[in-house]
Amino acid sequence: MSQSNDTILRFEELSFEYGHNKPILDSVDCSIRRGSKITIMGQNGAGKSTIFQLIIGALKPESGKVIKNHGLSIAIARQVIPRDELSLTIREFFVKAFTDASDAKLRKNDGPIYDIDVRIDKVLEVVNLHAPHDRIVKSFSGGQQARLLLASALIQDPDLLLLDEPTNNLDKAGIEHLTQFLKSYSKTVIVISHEAEFLNSFTDGVLYLDVFTKALEQYVGNYFDVIEQISARVEKENRKNAQLAKEIQENKDKANFFANKGGQMRLVARRMREKAENLEEEKVDTRREDKTIRPFIIPHQPNLVGPILTITSYTTLSQKTHKPVSRKTEISLRRNQHLLLRGPNGIGKSTLLESIANGTAKGAVIAPDVKVGYYRQDFSTLNFEDTVYESLIRVMDKQIEQVMRSTAAGFLITGEMINTKIGDLSEGQKGLVAFARLVLEKPGLLILDEPTNHINFRHIPVIAEALNNYGGAMILVSHVSDFVKKIRIDEVLDLGK
Repeated sequence: MSQSNDTILRFEELSFEYGHNKPILDSVDCSIRRGSKITIMGQNGAGKSTIFQLIIGALKPESGKVIKNHGLSIAIARQVIPRDELSLTIREFFVKAFTDASDAKLRKNDGPIYDIDVRIDKVLEVVNLHAPHDRIVKSFSGGQQARLLLASALIQDPDLLLLDEPTNNLDKAGIEHLTQFLKSYSKTVIVISHEAEFLNSFTDGVLYLDVFTKALEQYVGNYFDVIEQISARVEKENRKNAQLAKEIQENKDKANFFANKGGQMRLVARRMREKAENLEEEKVDTRREDKTIRPFIIPHQPNLVGPILTITSYTTLSQKTHKPVSRKTEISLRRNQHLLLRGPNGIGKSTLLESIANGTAKGAVIAPDVKVGYYRQDFSTLNFEDTVYESLIRVMDKQIEQVMRSTAAGFLITGEMINTKIGDLSEGQKGLVAFARLVLEKPGLLILDEPTNHINFRHIPVIAEALNNYGGAMILVSHVSDFVKKIRIDEVLDLGK
């Protein structure tokens, strides 16, 4: 593409691969204009986060160039806080954001950062989070940590802001706050997200990473407009290919007919075959749409009788004092009963789920011999050193490899992925492995903490249907209202009331 004064970032003939067998990008050309709000789309594991790493220079292309305007400052809001940063104080966390900045203009290794405490207060106000600067990062909830990740990028005031799944773990208020901020933000933003409504509220262009062709297609328009454009293009290409396929078959049939006649007719037959070959070349390489996981069932533990989980009291964190508050309730979950746990970020939802899952929650009792299937939002129930094969086979009562592989394939876990370490997967792929484990575990009590985080929007209706039909007892935490609406909920426990 031709360079413009408005272009701040360009990819020229850019190619990248992880080893010889995992290409991500193939000769990609695209440009980003100043002040634009761009979404990167593509299925789990396609390489969306890899594009961010190429932009900030953490990864180097195999060939081609990433061309940035001179002096362009870039900051990235990551998906998760690295484990080695969880023990930092708020102040240390933000200082590290500057010292790790991808652009030299933002690095402050040569001395103290000017006015850091004032900057921290201002940026925490922007993300609607208020906390003392000596508070430890790991003491915050998943939703509050999501706000910290966003704030760590915003505090750098970059020319280009990269947001990787910024709505994960955010409650409704947090998403609304972020949406309003992005609408009024005057600089350039590139976002990776699967939240359609959120994206449509501010997007003016889309980069679509095709996992099959390794191309990065550029579209102009809001998110829903682009989805329509892609669908219309695919439909048009499919119609053209269907017409060509018909003509090709007709020519092959004629060629066979004339070839059997012998003599001069063989020459006609050869021309028919050549025409069929030419028509084959005209066929368009249409997009193979993102694959969706197969419909699935999470089998429940057999012979479940009576109350599976009884909750008589629980503890929340006061939104004002951040101190524990004990409350009473009367909840008894039996087979085929679903409980929705509600409340704003920081009130203690994940803490309560974890304590129920590991049997330490005061006031919550799981019936003896009930198997618990626990989906954690940070995937810490998975051993990141295990291969996917090891992780899946281990949870099965009867370790039948064929059953495991068939289940895995339904979650798009095929080929080399089955022998890949969990820690090397994308966040979305880790989520699919976690769901495959639940299918193979056959739990009696299913505990799910934000199960749509990082998951491709195409998979979410399939997951909702599986949870809706789950026959054991279930506790669900999710801030995605459209997802929750698709699931039968029998009881609601609102920690905010």
